[in-house]
Amino acid sequence: MSNTVLTFKEYKLNNKKISMLTAYDYSMAKLMDEAGVNAILVGDSLGMVVLGYEDTLHVTMEDMIHHTRAVARGAKNTLIISDMPFMSYQTSVYDAVFNAGRLVKEGHANAVKLEGGSVVCPQIKAIVDASIPVMGHIGLTPQSINAFGGFKVQGKSEEAARQLIDSAKAIEQAGAFAITLECIPAKLAELISKSISIPTIGIGAGSGCDGQVLVYQDMLSMFSDLTPKFAKSYADIGAQMKAAFRKYIEEVQSGIFPADEHCFKIEDAVIEKLYGGN
Repeated sequence: MSNTVLTFKEYKLNNKKISMLTAYDYSMAKLMDEAGVNAILVGDSLGMVVLGYEDTLHVTMEDMIHHTRAVARGAKNTLIISDMPFMSYQTSVYDAVFNAGRLVKEGHANAVKLEGGSVVCPQIKAIVDASIPVMGHIGLTPQSINAFGGFKVQGKSEEAARQLIDSAKAIEQAGAFAITLECIPAKLAELISKSISIPTIGIGAGSGCDGQVLVYQDMLSMFSDLTPKFAKSYADIGAQMKAAFRKYIEEVQSGIFPADEHCFKIEDAVIEKLYGGN
């Protein structure tokens, strides 16, 4: 059965947890879809884990459309949410609606996600009014990394905590169908989750959220440049991949690969005639 924004609503109403993972290509999206994950986030995290940037700020609309389209080809029953990259929505309400439309029309996303609190609510409302579902994102918002002064936990003071609660309520009022809570103290995230009627998806925000999201390279130990505290490794696929690469190199150099079973046959008589022709 296909997952939609209504699935998120039903899960929250029935106290069922929502599962979400990032993906950036066809083959990974297909595997996740077959595994039964509720949603795939085509995150602008691709800037770091796929394109090798130090942050997410250099990711373009073209990058997001390209990778979202690839994911959409592989995921048939999973809700596909695409990140709106830095400066694709901050400049104006018009730009926000236009670029959200591109992610849906050209990238085949089912919904979009954008970062920020009350300040981006006019953009959220306008995108929702254009019949495009929106997921909000508060707490540590990586596109604001320069303003935050680094990757730091948000909402630890009373003032900052109240601001996050107010932002969540404003985002709900603007029409978002869900909110990502990133790097927020667990008790605060649980309080936010209980104070709004739309689902919260946590990443470094504790188990009190209505669902969880992880970058798949983190959960499979495939990305070592940055290891967040909140990322649990479910399999050391990175080590297995390196071992397989080394084995391949060794077998190529020793002549073990390719073996007879990996080769195509031709009649000896044909080869003899070819040699004879020379």
